[in-house]
Amino acid sequence: MKDFYCLITIARRSDAELYERFYTERGVGVLYALNCNGTAHKRTLDLLGIDRTEKTMLITITGGNSLKKLKYELTTEMMIDLPDKGVAMAIPLASIGGVHTLEYFTDEEVNNEKETEIMHSDYELIIAIYEKGFTDMVMDAARSAGAGGGTTVRARGTGAKAAEKFLGISLAEEKEIVFIVSDVQKKKDIMRAIMHDAGVSTEAHALVFSLPVSETAGFRFADTVEKEAEQQ
Repeated sequence: MKDFYCLITIARRSDAELYERFYTERGVGVLYALNCNGTAHKRTLDLLGIDRTEKTMLITITGGNSLKKLKYELTTEMMIDLPDKGVAMAIPLASIGGVHTLEYFTDEEVNNEKETEIMHSDYELIIAIYEKGFTDMVMDAARSAGAGGGTTVRARGTGAKAAEKFLGISLAEEKEIVFIVSDVQKKKDIMRAIMHDAGVSTEAHALVFSLPVSETAGFRFADTVEKEAEQQ
């Protein structure tokens, strides 16, 4: 199976539509936009000639072959290397939750079932994207499989047409995204629980995938408490 990446682009909020158009014209049909703010020191901003810190984060999923072309055209056409034009980073996916999610992200039909493994790491970041207002449904499903908690953000989705094509459902543009860090032993169960209890066949219409986490901090105490509880 070919490799897949979560491509994150951060640009000035005023340039967000330009980047959205850039991806859409290249067949990247799934895109989420999150308003955020830069944290650079004012002195650094002055040196770079940057007079604003309002940013937009664009998130999409792409295959390895497409990524190479996107990277080249981001440099040559969007001039992303120039000061304050933005940054882009690609993070390899560890797994994708279900055939519907894979079809939705890749714009092609596949025959895989359930979760598709791509790579392995000790910890993984589970990301679930779902309809606004269904955080409790998603997190109840995740906790039933051992998740400790998550962090949620709101985003604007632009992939509604792709959803109607592959999922047969009409999605609202406003989304919520939850980020859950899990060790690999629990990751599969958490993803399957979300797919089953809050997936595309439910009102939440959740799409779920995971990213490898190479380094962690702050999890040792929680892991120790959990292991001690299991031994009692």
